[in-house]
Amino acid sequence: MEEKAPEHGHEPHSGGLGSRLNWLRAGVLGANDGIVSTAGLVVGVAGATADRTTILLAGLAGLVAGALSMAGGEYVSVSTQRDTEKAALRKEKRELAEMPEAEERELADIYEGKGLSRELAERVAHELSEKDALRAHAEAELQIDPDELTSPWTAAWVSLLSFSVGALLPLLAITTPPVGARVWACVVAVVLGLVATGAISARLGGARVRPAVVRNVLVGCLAMAVTYGVGLVFGVTVG
Repeated sequence: MEEKAPEHGHEPHSGGLGSRLNWLRAGVLGANDGIVSTAGLVVGVAGATADRTTILLAGLAGLVAGALSMAGGEYVSVSTQRDTEKAALRKEKRELAEMPEAEERELADIYEGKGLSRELAERVAHELSEKDALRAHAEAELQIDPDELTSPWTAAWVSLLSFSVGALLPLLAITTPPVGARVWACVVAVVLGLVATGAISARLGGARVRPAVVRNVLVGCLAMAVTYGVGLVFGVTVG
């Protein structure tokens, strides 16, 4: 177990990779939301009317509203997370200034709990504290990289762009073909899109691909079926 100590020096790099994977996963899930919500909207409208302009305008309105809602929600959520991280770092910095010995013992306790001998844990804690005590405590105790705090603006842009890209798939698929093929063209495009996003998100999360894909496709098809049925019930005739 003593081999764990040298790995600490590489944690910022692995943390950066983990952060990039989290953004990529968030982008895939944002695209998935854009596909499902917009598909449900345009298929529902297509069930109510065959007018291409009406379907297009409804889809565009849903795309803009959904993308802005996703971006705003992510900005607020990640801003709160960033504020929490900053507060934790300020508290840790204050404690290091007021009681450095106790904080070093606490750091040694953490490494001892991970399997190091007490002697090695104390040596690791002392050397890391000599180099950068705040970073050592932030990474070991708080699981925060001080140089890689979450960015609310990045989260907002990732959500906005990924949702918009996902929403364009059903919107184009239902407004491009002739009237008789619109709904089925949209269904096929959406299923293919959901297969892709389900597979990618499962691989990024280390989960089994097939259950994720099946679940993703079923939810998307259910949403389209329900909204199409609602559109048929409340449909209008366009002259």
